[in-house]
Amino acid sequence: MISNDLQLFNTLKELVIKTFLKKHNASKSVKDWSGNEIVLFQEDLFDSVKARVSEKWFYTYFKNDAEKLPRVDMLNLLSAYAGYKNWSDFKNSNHVAPNNKPKSLKLFIILPILILTLLTAIWLSNRSHNYSICFIDDIKGQPINSIRLDIKILNTDETPTYLKSNSNGCFNYSTNADYIKFVVQSPYHKTDTIVKSIKNIDHGNVKLNTDDYALMLDYYSNNNIVDWKAHRVNLEKIFSNDALIYQVYPNNIGIELFTKNEFINKLTTPTKSLKQMKILSKTYANGKIVKLKFIIE
Repeated sequence: MISNDLQLFNTLKELVIKTFLKKHNASKSVKDWSGNEIVLFQEDLFDSVKARVSEKWFYTYFKNDAEKLPRVDMLNLLSAYAGYKNWSDFKNSNHVAPNNKPKSLKLFIILPILILTLLTAIWLSNRSHNYSICFIDDIKGQPINSIRLDIKILNTDETPTYLKSNSNGCFNYSTNADYIKFVVQSPYHKTDTIVKSIKNIDHGNVKLNTDDYALMLDYYSNNNIVDWKAHRVNLEKIFSNDALIYQVYPNNIGIELFTKNEFINKLTTPTKSLKQMKILSKTYANGKIVKLKFIIE
């Protein structure tokens, strides 16, 4: 049985995720977050409470169902991120009443539930789940269908399966597992490892970050002026004319503001800084990017 404190921690996780989603576009289910969304959360947590969590910590306590509480100092920081003074303040504001039902009554209630759960688990274990995953360019917001993406299925206890996306920028896969884990690779997008759960099978779109350096290097090396110009025109449509574009410098030493044209010039020239660019966050309004933060690592 889950302890009262673990129930409270699950409630706190939901509030933390809601706080993050107020400023960032991401799946409501943290189990569907990609590596890029985890990095955005790490940055937002640091900006808010000056604390960082590792990717391993995030998978242990957020991606998976935690079997024990994190350290009290982390509970205090997460509570502060969600708008409370500390963990004690959060607990006092979200009290879970103790369960004092007689043992016989508990058994009467719980036993049928356990039997139903077991039967459901047996049924699900013998049922094949069909996953349909489609890839979207994170900046353009359009399907990635002009190139075939390489997909490597990594489900536990199974030999890796290698697939390619189809002409719609999607792929289909069937498995008895209630999740699918895969690596996606593209010559013009950054490699990412994705986990999708059967519980969120309707949300099958995966956003990939463009590798602008590789794309521009290909245009320049092949003297492909036509596609280079078309790419610039596409970027012109994506960004609002008065978009606020910030370069964040490491170690909090300051920021630099770019105009729309300055940033597009930066995105369409294969320089060393473009190769090391990482988008931290984006804000959309009326289908256009109105605010963007990036860093040169």
